[in-house]
Amino acid sequence: MENETEKTAEESLTIERTFSAPRAEVWKAFTDPKLVKQWWGPKGFTSPFCSVDLYVGGKYLFCMRSPDGKDYWSTGVYTEINEPEVIVCSDSFSDEKGNIVPAAHYGMNPDFPLEMMLYVKLEEMDGKTKLTLKHSGLPEGKDREMAKQGWEESLDKLEKIFSEKK
Repeated sequence: MENETEKTAEESLTIERTFSAPRAEVWKAFTDPKLVKQWWGPKGFTSPFCSVDLYVGGKYLFCMRSPDGKDYWSTGVYTEINEPEVIVCSDSFSDEKGNIVPAAHYGMNPDFPLEMMLYVKLEEMDGKTKLTLKHSGLPEGKDREMAKQGWEESLDKLEKIFSEKK
């Protein structure tokens, strides 16, 4: 039987990205609702709503709107905050009031976990910022690939914001 550490590693999506922006700016992009709304969601998606209560025990509530107008809500609770370096929070699909719902609510895999964990680490590197993002609890296969694509496209939008500032 595999141990929990191995299982968690197998169920984690890890993305690393370096942004041409100071760590304080990247931190703000992840924690300021006005900025999150500018990049949250894959290509073609918008983010019409974002609420962030940034303290341990505080909650976030985000909405992504697909190109065809369908809203996808997510929520979570912050479990660790070490500004400007680390954010750890739970991550779940929700309704517009922040109540956790199964992925099937959005027509997705009914076996998708109700709760996952998100770990964001920001490291200062000569005026740039290295992001390490781990999204754990994602099952292998199509769901993880869709999550990876969504994160990559969202981070592409964030990268574009920083490059346009120059």
